[in-house]
Amino acid sequence: MIKVGIVGGTGYTGVELLRLLARHPQVELSAITSRADAGTRVDAMFPSLRGYVNLSFAHPEQADLAGCDVVFFATPNGIAMQQTRSLLDAGVKVIDLAADFRIKDIATWEKWYGMTHACPELVGEAVYGLPEINRAAIKSARLIANPGCYPTAVQLGFLPLLEAGLVDASGLIADAKSGVSGAGRKAEIGTLLAEAADSFKAYGVPGHRHLPEIRQGLARVAGGDVGLTFVPHLTPMIRGIHATLYARIKTDADLQSLFEQRYAAEPFVDVLPAGSHPETRSVRGANTCRIAVHRPQGGDTVVVLSVIDNLVKGAAGQAVHNMNIMFGLPETTALEVVPLLP
Repeated sequence: MIKVGIVGGTGYTGVELLRLLARHPQVELSAITSRADAGTRVDAMFPSLRGYVNLSFAHPEQADLAGCDVVFFATPNGIAMQQTRSLLDAGVKVIDLAADFRIKDIATWEKWYGMTHACPELVGEAVYGLPEINRAAIKSARLIANPGCYPTAVQLGFLPLLEAGLVDASGLIADAKSGVSGAGRKAEIGTLLAEAADSFKAYGVPGHRHLPEIRQGLARVAGGDVGLTFVPHLTPMIRGIHATLYARIKTDADLQSLFEQRYAAEPFVDVLPAGSHPETRSVRGANTCRIAVHRPQGGDTVVVLSVIDNLVKGAAGQAVHNMNIMFGLPETTALEVVPLLP
């Protein structure tokens, strides 16, 4: 059995990890931490886990994280980098769901996240945990930088086009929308029901901190710098990301076949039939990215529609997928979840 610890088990990604790992046949949940709620039973805070998780939250300094095989950090940015070195030295694998190890250029990371990096020497070692690109490196990794939610949806949508060199990489556009759970479980005026309901808005247009992460990933695939305009939006729904992606076609190709062949062996990417329009509700609660590719009026613009659940494929589900790969388990273990409707 894999002994698992979770640091920060009271947020939305933390409870999603608990939901998925509680039914994982090869996992023993050993420690779940929370400074504010130490001593509280997990199922008292999250009644949906009653009968599945028989643990109480522990203070991070009292939890035996060094006795785990793998520790997930479902914490705000800047927390994992404070503890990762000691865990790695103890032989524990680390999967960070925040952004501490995603961006390779330390100066860029510090600019966008507004803090000094605590262990820059580990950033180069960290493997970016997008299995559809880095599966081989994930297998032997001891430190995983789990991708962000927007970056997951955007990169998977552009990936086949850039790999094949079919589009102009200097003029990519990502128009993405997210549910309010992407902002986390903290109390914040902008995500209150009375503030977010019956409204729709863009934010972070001058620059969003997921932009350098997306650019870094796309540049690696394209083999050089990319030009990307990324505009996120807040929508009045709880879960889901819908990314509408635009690019100029340089070379004619059968785009539907390109996407189908690229993702044919990927268990968590579903390329829909030609002409489809994926809905966020079709992936609600599941570790699936559904993609449709269009070429409106047969012109020189390709439009890719990419939808994920921001808390699952965009966070906790992808983290469990990475763990399965790291420990040599079938990749779909505990992740074959049928999406919820309505």
